[in-house]
Amino acid sequence: MFTIRPLESHADYLAAEDLQRAVWPGSDVEVVPRHLLSTAAQNGGLVLGAFDGDKLVGFVFGFLGAEGDNDDRPAMTRLKHCSHMLGVLPEYRDQHIGYRLKLAQREFVLRQGVRLITWTYDPLESRNAHLNIARLGAVCRTYKRDVYGSMSDALNAGLPSDRFQVDWWITSNRVRERLEGGRGALNLESFTSTGAPTLNPAQVSETDGLLHPAERFQKPEGTFALVEIPYNFQAIKVYDLGLARAWRYHIREVFELAFAAGYLVTDFFVESQAGRLRSFYALSQGEW
Repeated sequence: MFTIRPLESHADYLAAEDLQRAVWPGSDVEVVPRHLLSTAAQNGGLVLGAFDGDKLVGFVFGFLGAEGDNDDRPAMTRLKHCSHMLGVLPEYRDQHIGYRLKLAQREFVLRQGVRLITWTYDPLESRNAHLNIARLGAVCRTYKRDVYGSMSDALNAGLPSDRFQVDWWITSNRVRERLEGGRGALNLESFTSTGAPTLNPAQVSETDGLLHPAERFQKPEGTFALVEIPYNFQAIKVYDLGLARAWRYHIREVFELAFAAGYLVTDFFVESQAGRLRSFYALSQGEW
C-alpha cells in the first residue's frame, strides 16, 4: 500500500534527488536540487511523494506560473500550475503510482482555485502519452522544439529535446469523464470507420525488425486523423540512434503541420497488429 504525502524533511528532499538519478540516470546536471524543491513547496508550489513504507518511490513537482500567450493580460488572469517533473522508480512502474500522484496534484491545484495544469513530455514516449492523454484527459496543441537544449541523461542524450506541451483543464467534463472511467476503450477501427486516415503509415523493416517512419506523410484533412509513433522508442534509441533521430524529425514535421492546420491531440491508444504493439495519437479538428 503506497502513501501519497508532501515531502517534509531534509531526508525526504535528499531522497528526491536520489530518485531523480535513478529515473534519469547519467547526469547530475539534470537533477533539481533539494533546496529548490523545498523553496518551491514553501511558496505555493507542490512537491508530493509516493512512499512504500518509508521509501520514496515516486514524486511530482510543480509550481505556480502564468500562460504566456498574451502578456498584455495581468498574470492573475493567466494563472496556471506548471507541472515540471514526475518520476517513479523503474522497479515500481506499472503500479499506477504516477497516475495517483497526478490525481493528488489535481486535488492540490483545485484547492488553490486554479483550473489549468500544463507540462511537457516527449511525444515519442508511448507510456507517457497513455498516461497524459488517454488516462488523464489532457490535450495538446503545442509542439516545442529542443526545449531544454542538449541533455546528457540516458533517456535523452543524443537527440533534440522536443516536447509536447499538454493542457490539463482539471475542472472540465472531459477530464472528469476520463477520471471516472466513463469512456469506452478506443481502437483503430473506432477511427478508420469514420474515414480517419493514418497520416504517416509506418513500416516494420525486414532488415532490422524496427519500425521506420513513413518517407512521406499526408496533410491532415477532415475531422479526425491518426499519427503513429513507435511503441518502445527507447529500444529504437538503443539499437539505432540514427533511426531514433529520424523519428524525432519526422514527428516534429507531422505535428507542426497538424497543429498549424488547427488540429489538436485528443486521444491515444495502443493496438496489437500481427503480434506487435503499435501506438497511435488521435487528432481532432477545432476546439475540444
